[in-house]
Amino acid sequence: MPGYRRAVDLPQLIPLFPLDGALLLPGGELPLQIFEPRYLNMVDDVMAGDRVVGMIQTKGGDRARPLLADVGCLGRITSYAETADGRYLITLTGICRFEPGEELNLRTPYRQARARYDRFEDDLDETDGEEAPLEVRDRFAKALKAYLNHRDLDIDWETATTAPLEPLVNSLAMGLPFDRAEKQALLEAPGLVDRFDALTTLLEIDCLDDGDDESHSMQ
Repeated sequence: MPGYRRAVDLPQLIPLFPLDGALLLPGGELPLQIFEPRYLNMVDDVMAGDRVVGMIQTKGGDRARPLLADVGCLGRITSYAETADGRYLITLTGICRFEPGEELNLRTPYRQARARYDRFEDDLDETDGEEAPLEVRDRFAKALKAYLNHRDLDIDWETATTAPLEPLVNSLAMGLPFDRAEKQALLEAPGLVDRFDALTTLLEIDCLDDGDDESHSMQ
């Protein structure tokens, strides 16, 4: 992302958008429909500033103000449109993961916190052409085919098996119907190949779970 080369270049105080089930990864694109008044206000504020939002899941606690997950992802609004009925249609492009630090009690209807990026500075390395070994790609291809068959889903198979690693991982990790904990595990994977391995494992586990269900039903 232009202008962000090191962790110190990133905004330290960020607005938070807690949204369970939504996954934003560095380099990924997440379309969102904004309609809740406090988040409409948030988008108004960030569009007048540096256009960044901290996407993060929750982990229980007070329903009105739930506890935050240990890691989120900072995104920049790269697409914006307003509908006739006042909703905002935006796209966030992932920049860098963060740990939510101190929350500030400011007079905004949305939450804000100081972000810590130190652990994830490698997310800003746009020259990273990391790829997975051939045997890892083969294992992934088998797992993905089994997963799609079990789920009765269809994708562009050639693209899925030949695409560069980062867009492949981002599109599948963000787009497939994993649960909240699984999405968080994908976000927190240390590096791209680690995330690819975690994605492959989740695909394999899904198929094993289906097989277990079938075997139990036959007993």
